Amino acid sequence: VQLQASGGGLVQAGGSLRLSCVISGRTFRSSAVAWFRQAPGMDRNFVAAFSWTGGNIYYADSVKGRFTISRDNAWNTVYLQMNSLGPEDMAVYYCAAGSSVITSNLASQSAYQYWGQGTLVTVSS
Repeated sequence: VQLQASGGGLVQAGGSLRLSCVISGRTFRSSAVAWFRQAPGMDRNFVAAFSWTGGNIYYADSVKGRFTISRDNAWNTVYLQMNSLGPEDMAVYYCAAGSSVITSNLASQSAYQYWGQGTLVTVSS
């Protein structure tokens, strides 16, 4: 199973970016996909998650109303639309997938078995 994250880059404060995460693997069927981020010198934190099974979507409080997680109809690409970006959003963003993630664990890194390589988002003020 491979996850390929892309779409990061440099953006001015107040701008937008859309991250993509392509999931491949012939026999893999994920139950949930999530985005996490890690700022320099900080722990990796939950950003957003999409549960395939229940169609539930969850966001960290810090991104609610600004970020939107979505998927394509083929169920193999997950997007993170990020609007109104600020310096606090600058981080390496990782996508993750899990095959048996329960709702109460959607924000937990340990629930996800597979991780992408990360894509860097830089916000200039």
